[in-house]
Amino acid sequence: MSRRFEHLAAAALCTGLAVWGAAAQAPAQPTSRNPHGTMSGDCGTCHTPEGWSPLRNPLAFDHRGTGFPLDAAHAQASCRDCHASLVFSQVGTACADCHRDAHDGELGTQCGSCHTPESWTNRQEFYRIHNRTRFPLLAAHARLDCESCHRGQQPQQFVGTPTECVACHLPDYLATTDPDHQRLRLSRECQQCHSVGSSTWAGGAFGGSFPHPATFPLRGAHATLACASCHASGFTGTQAQCATCHRDDFDRTREPDHRAGGFSTQCQSCHNDQAWQPATFDHRLSGFPLDGAHARTGCDNCHANGRFSGTPSDCVSCHRDDFDRTSSPNHRSAGFPTGCQACHGTNGWRPATFDHSRFFPLTRDHEGIPCATCHTNPGNFRAFQCLSCHGRERMDDKHEKVGGYRYENNACYACHPRGVE
Repeated sequence: MSRRFEHLAAAALCTGLAVWGAAAQAPAQPTSRNPHGTMSGDCGTCHTPEGWSPLRNPLAFDHRGTGFPLDAAHAQASCRDCHASLVFSQVGTACADCHRDAHDGELGTQCGSCHTPESWTNRQEFYRIHNRTRFPLLAAHARLDCESCHRGQQPQQFVGTPTECVACHLPDYLATTDPDHQRLRLSRECQQCHSVGSSTWAGGAFGGSFPHPATFPLRGAHATLACASCHASGFTGTQAQCATCHRDDFDRTREPDHRAGGFSTQCQSCHNDQAWQPATFDHRLSGFPLDGAHARTGCDNCHANGRFSGTPSDCVSCHRDDFDRTSSPNHRSAGFPTGCQACHGTNGWRPATFDHSRFFPLTRDHEGIPCATCHTNPGNFRAFQCLSCHGRERMDDKHEKVGGYRYENNACYACHPRGVE
């Protein structure tokens, strides 16, 4: 057994030496060093069996696996644009690693705050970022290129740009002649009169700080109007009279009809600048002050059919029916004067007082006598009775030496119109 084993061992040794000798005499195969550093994966992902270059097209390498997906413009870049060294693991992923900061650090290092992989000029995002500053881009400002306002600075550097309107709009201010801003020394704070939310200079209402002339202060309803409501044809020479703007309001008013009634076009006579209603009219200006019950009466009660100009002011023009239907006493049959103010006041028909001295002074013995004592016919106050108190015997004795004496009522009054002897 041992001899057989020794024989086999010797045979194996000889075979091994032969193989080693053949290997030692064969030429060595060249070996390739991996230029990408520590990198796992199949070389065939990028290379072909024909050679290391050109690379496979398209590459089968999924860049998302690195944590930096190639989107938009990045997908159009060649590998060597970012990988200057073939050791791929040594490439940074921050924007500044590849892109020079055109803003010189003044806007921070987070380029993605304004830019996207699609383009450097993502305008929509610029506006959103700009609106977080103290100068949001609204209306006409939102349509401008950045360079329209950011002038006279290093390219792409924006810090320090003034936000005052006049910094950009001084030529507009100086060129405006209606009204002449420079001559009138209007404020250069444009937002005092113009709205930043408007697309034009004329758009938007006043901001409330415009120094409107003291001759026409903007109060009440006037303060809420857009400038063009009154200044449709410009600002210079605008009339301050109410009718300049409100002639149509005047003409179409029917309750009362201002035009037919001959009303004054000086609206402030009745109205204020808060609203058309409520309205007040100083009736004293007409020569007929509204006192008592007249002050509580609607205009149409006296000014029928909307007629105001030429309305008569005598009592009977309105109160003829009251005069005619009064029976205690009967004014009409008694021949009372139609000047109601002779007995009545404006607070009411009662109490009424009658100035008897106009006809027959009630003095001495006549004072305090009830009306019915002399006016025995309540339907006729023109008739009076003297003889019911002044008896004939006594009157005859007193008038014994009076020529033409007659014991009659009218004769008494003819001789004694003032009620005295």
